[in-house]
Amino acid sequence: MVNLGRCFKHLFMPPWAWRRAFPHATLDAIEAAIHQSESRHNGEIRFAIETSLAPAQVWRGMSGRARAIEVFSNLRVWDTEHNSGVLIYLLLADHDIEIVADRGIAAQVEQSAWEAVAQAMEAAFRQGDFERGALTGIEQVSALLAVHVPPQDRNPNELANRPVIIRS
Repeated sequence: MVNLGRCFKHLFMPPWAWRRAFPHATLDAIEAAIHQSESRHNGEIRFAIETSLAPAQVWRGMSGRARAIEVFSNLRVWDTEHNSGVLIYLLLADHDIEIVADRGIAAQVEQSAWEAVAQAMEAAFRQGDFERGALTGIEQVSALLAVHVPPQDRNPNELANRPVIIRS
């Protein structure tokens, strides 16, 4: 059954709404944090923000998790040498945070650890502190990656560090 409230929320969410929570200075801070964190491990982090889903996606009942997996694929987060890419995906209209890890790291980290990271981010977001929430999430993901895929001599930057804004 279609959730009409969710449909209206996505339909009437202004496409520029992400700018209120993530102004350019915050995007710069996220990019710098990802760059710095990747020197501590052999993983790759992507951060994606989507204001709302397209009406057809909402009508079909696409979940935030399903969309995050689609974005994970579209951004080629899976395409890293050690299969250690991690996507932090935010769907603002649903207040949803999804963390998707590639198979090389997902096999080593319990889903509950990723959920704990999302909960820590949500706590800061509820207080309106999106920058702190994002940086907390990056720091906690980095700590997990440092344990499970420590840095090696060769550690190229395989994915862009700049957060991506997805426009429907």
